[in-house]
Amino acid sequence: MLQKPGTAKAGGGHRPSAGADEKPRTIGFMLVPDFSMIAFASAIEPLRLANRASGRALYAWQLYSADGRPVTASNGVEVSVGLPYSKAQGLSVAIVCGGVDVQAIDHRELMAALRRLASFGTGLGAVCTGTYVLAKAGLLAGYQATIHWENHSSLAAEFPDLDLSQELFEIDRNRFTCAGGTSAVDMMLSLILRDHGPDIASEVTDQLIHHRVREADERQRMDLRTRLGVAHPKVLGVVAMMEASIERPLSCAALAQRAGCSTRQLERLFVRYLGHSPTRHYLTLRLERARDLLRQTSRPVLDIAIACGFVSASHFSKSYVEHFGRTPSAERKGARLGTSVAA
Repeated sequence: MLQKPGTAKAGGGHRPSAGADEKPRTIGFMLVPDFSMIAFASAIEPLRLANRASGRALYAWQLYSADGRPVTASNGVEVSVGLPYSKAQGLSVAIVCGGVDVQAIDHRELMAALRRLASFGTGLGAVCTGTYVLAKAGLLAGYQATIHWENHSSLAAEFPDLDLSQELFEIDRNRFTCAGGTSAVDMMLSLILRDHGPDIASEVTDQLIHHRVREADERQRMDLRTRLGVAHPKVLGVVAMMEASIERPLSCAALAQRAGCSTRQLERLFVRYLGHSPTRHYLTLRLERARDLLRQTSRPVLDIAIACGFVSASHFSKSYVEHFGRTPSAERKGARLGTSVAA
């Protein structure tokens, strides 16, 4: 993590950084092709505003790519960088900025640079799917980390020994990761608070019109009530049970029993509030999880089918085609090509 200068005051208070002659911490942003622009901007802008709020250079930054040439974000915007990964040196922290299809990119040069930096004590961070690169480089062993909720299942499947949470961000010694999107703002504000105290952190928060720094353990996704637009407690409870038991689906009767109602009543509630049966909703959740795994991992189709509660690859493929209009293999091929492939 960004190491705070000085020591805490007696009583648990925080002493801001020392005088104006202190050198700025240099942050290296390692941009991966198709990186998330919002996550990158959310990480770098708090640093700029911290400098502005303090009236001096608390932070400096440098952008890197594989070859030192501009990198295109997932939104199509091209960003100029200064140096290739291999030239990264003298950094306080290196932050990997990931985005879509991060697992399909050759990260060998980046991983070599990160391992070299780590050997010199450089702090390592990641926004959005940058966590995948740190994990693949073996640089998260023994550390707690997080990643965007959409990539959580696939990362956990590929790196089963990884201590992976679903928090907004994780700061564990000199490793810090966040879920991406605007959660990068909260992570960087927390680090600024540690480095330079509450006055500067509060001013940066106000400048961002962010109102408050979210805690790390706040949920990544909207709650079910907001996401579904439904307030009925039995419907919300059953959907939560479905989301928690993708690999071993519960029967409609078992769901109803746990919700304290009859199967027929449960079916009526789902049709009334969601417009379809509980069986249909459950199948959609499982197929959407399967789609994420197909796009984000190289696991065999049969393994993915079983992980999503299907008894055979043929049953899975049939259900997938009926729902998405293309086969699982076409989905995976389309993800690799960056296109939408029809079945």
